[in-house]
Amino acid sequence: MIPAIEKASLSEIKSLQEQKLLEVLAYVNQNSPFYKRLFSKENIDVSQIKSIADLQLLPVTTKEDLQKYNDDFLCVPANQIIDYATTSGTLGNPVTFGLSDKDLDRLAYNEAISFDCAGIKEGDIVQLMTTIDRRFMAGLAYFLGLRKMKVGVIRVGAGIPELQWDSILKYKPNYLITVPSFLLKLIEYAEANNIDYNNCGIKGAICIGESLRNQDFSMTVLSKKITDKWNIKLFSTYASTEMSTAFTECEHSVGGHHHPELIIVEVLDENNKPVIEGESGELTFTTLGIEAMPLVRFKTGDIVQLHTDPCACGRNTLRVGPVIGRKLQMIKYKGTTLYPPAMIDILNDFDTIENYIIVISTNELGTDEIVIKIAVKQESEAVLYKIKDHFRAKLRVTPKIEFTSKEELQALIYNPMSRKPIHFFDNRTN
Repeated sequence: MIPAIEKASLSEIKSLQEQKLLEVLAYVNQNSPFYKRLFSKENIDVSQIKSIADLQLLPVTTKEDLQKYNDDFLCVPANQIIDYATTSGTLGNPVTFGLSDKDLDRLAYNEAISFDCAGIKEGDIVQLMTTIDRRFMAGLAYFLGLRKMKVGVIRVGAGIPELQWDSILKYKPNYLITVPSFLLKLIEYAEANNIDYNNCGIKGAICIGESLRNQDFSMTVLSKKITDKWNIKLFSTYASTEMSTAFTECEHSVGGHHHPELIIVEVLDENNKPVIEGESGELTFTTLGIEAMPLVRFKTGDIVQLHTDPCACGRNTLRVGPVIGRKLQMIKYKGTTLYPPAMIDILNDFDTIENYIIVISTNELGTDEIVIKIAVKQESEAVLYKIKDHFRAKLRVTPKIEFTSKEELQALIYNPMSRKPIHFFDNRTN
């Protein structure tokens, strides 16, 4: 099911993207109140934009623009909106996205070709372990994509290991879609209840929300913990409500594959200029083929590196590497730049840590302060020193670490108003 364009030459991919770029710019200039106003204010003649390189002549769009002018991004009347989705609000107030009937078809197509990257085929059965309600786009997207592929779907939703195992043992799915850390809870439940999880028929898990790979594509501590016990293949997928497009790993695990007919991607520096090839920067995209709320040069806030070397799967598309961190979550601590994923990977390295949160605040000097609260099986100074030494060795700094109860952390991490577990709390004043 690999689209022909993904195996085409780089020049053919570029030509297709430039043709679709002209179409989306003409469309938003005519139908989007926001872009019509923006292009007029900046004296931009979109007919002069002819190539991917010319994108640099256009201003970027930010999350703040979406929050402030949400309704002005709509390009169709309200009676053409079939589904309403909202962003999770991780970095601010949630934003509503309207999807037309055509957009839902595009969403299903995106997920179908993305799941194909991970090896899911017609006739497979997939257990969906994420929510499909509460205006969450991803759950709906997964269902629509799997349905398009003629794949069976078991809609269990998030959490409850007992219910998940009941469905796995009864319906025999081949794949799971889940937050990877939840797989550890499934393993723990299986071991406590004499379930032979390595002979239950699960071949792989498509994982969302947490990193599976380091920047060199080696396994993170979390993914290694899972696969050391459970002989399944883990696939990372990166997406967002704003892009309505997913970048999913193939079996070679070297980054999420780009679908060039659906999205144009750039990686920009602090001055909104493209980074030198091979360097990291902020992922910025222009959506293609979206009817209700297309976006032009939208800055995601995610710091990534693109990879363009050939992939053994035969796709010639670029690949998005693991997210290094979110730009707004960057921490300056004692002269060192840190992102939460690096600290999370260190904490996951300790079996004695049962749960944790990372809290960032501004101290009286106006600089970033880090407090890590952990629940451990047995509190001791030796455990504390060992964790601090590990931080010092890996990150060259040692944040403040405090013991707390597992129950107190549970209430914070699994907030009923959040779709995902929350381990990072940013309380900075600016």
